[in-house]
Amino acid sequence: MTDRDRIAPETAPRVVAVAADGTHRFSKQVLDSIRLVAGFGVEGDAHAGALVKHRSRVARDPTQPNLRQVHLIQGELHDELRAQGFVVGPAEMGENVTTRGIDLLALPRGARLTLGAEAVVEITGLRNPCAQLDALHPGLMAATLGRDAAGALIRKAGVMAIVLVGGIVRTGDAIAITLPPPPHARLAPV
Repeated sequence: MTDRDRIAPETAPRVVAVAADGTHRFSKQVLDSIRLVAGFGVEGDAHAGALVKHRSRVARDPTQPNLRQVHLIQGELHDELRAQGFVVGPAEMGENVTTRGIDLLALPRGARLTLGAEAVVEITGLRNPCAQLDALHPGLMAATLGRDAAGALIRKAGVMAIVLVGGIVRTGDAIAITLPPPPHARLAPV
């Protein structure tokens, strides 16, 4: 019996929305499915490519590898934000994949997620919340930051990944998690 077999179906990790946008707008368009391309990212998305596509990173060094090919946010963050009065839904914060039933922020660097039948992404790090969140809803950036018991900053705006194995990802697809061998490296902003 695997860990996945012990999870109740209603809490089993799954994809609740997928999105892409061919332009550098903040929010993306929710779609029925997206195609992940190995070493490249989300087909048709402005952030896809082997080399960095994020505008500020391109300005610093356009030859950097793109560690931000796919942006994932856990749907539980949307729930938390709604409880604070923010009206936020899938893709509005720029994510390509919205999940449910998995604590993305607790995963170690190098964790692999199988999305649906074939696509595999590897978690590279945390998304650093930016001021564009406040343009969506004033105060949203601060709401995506927190502090742990020791006072260390917690970034809640999702994780970034690279595509190892391409494939179609659809709303409702199951997510399987494969952890890297220990010792596990904590996620840091990429």
